[in-house]
Amino acid sequence: MAKATERLTILKTSKLYIGGKFVRTESGRSLQVVDGDGKHRSNVCWASRKDLREAVRAARAAQSGWASDSAYLRSQILYRMAEMLEDRRSSFEEELAHHSTQKQAETEVQTSIDRLVAYAGWCDKLTAVFGSVNPVSSPHFNFTVPEPTGVVGIVCPETPALLAMVSLLASALVPGNAVVLLASDKHPLAGAAMAEVLATSDVPGGVVNILTGKQDELLEVMAGHLDVNAIVAATSDPNRRGILQTQGAANVKRVTFTDLEGDAWFVDDAADPYQILQTVEMKTTWHPVGV
Repeated sequence: MAKATERLTILKTSKLYIGGKFVRTESGRSLQVVDGDGKHRSNVCWASRKDLREAVRAARAAQSGWASDSAYLRSQILYRMAEMLEDRRSSFEEELAHHSTQKQAETEVQTSIDRLVAYAGWCDKLTAVFGSVNPVSSPHFNFTVPEPTGVVGIVCPETPALLAMVSLLASALVPGNAVVLLASDKHPLAGAAMAEVLATSDVPGGVVNILTGKQDELLEVMAGHLDVNAIVAATSDPNRRGILQTQGAANVKRVTFTDLEGDAWFVDDAADPYQILQTVEMKTTWHPVGV
């Protein structure tokens, strides 16, 4: 009998998520993902500038449809995201435990699920809470309502890779924005795995686009892209902030930063509904009365 040869492990290469499809980067590049012990576990696609432009194109095509969906439907879809994350919680915990303790991983996944449920509840309450009927001294109805900004770029922090990403993503989806998201450089598999949740959560293709790779390579392109309407970045790095603000000024893009770090993402206040307002515009309408 011939001697059995040693089997080589087939390492997964996680793809980009653009337009509701899992696609390889056009550059053909990939990055190795290693665990806390330095062991090579898998690979992720290394997104290029062209990939980012394709993601913006997909987001723009999907945004109007998502915004026109009822608030009730958006709420149901965010809740479905929580359901699918709950269904796959063991695999997420296993992934996160490669870079933290098992207990910390369990807490992060649980909080991420709860965060999705919390934001799902805001979809049909946003206008009632933050809109207003304004008193005016003329024969008009005057009212203000929040509307989605459009295409929102999200820059995720390194940690907590899953919870921070879920928090920033959900708050942008609530009012009807489409998203181009740059996953954590250090822990990209959280973003890649979340894309697989989105693919089975009834989220319309193109509403969420997730890129893995090197954020520094893509920040300038994202901030300078004239079809990206707003950017929310969880970074305290002054160089990154400077790039986003300078390039974003070209089309008067709204650029906001969150200063949450580490354990601050886990507290209930991190599910702040005012985070939603970073990706909306307030529209005021005048309507004549008795004319």
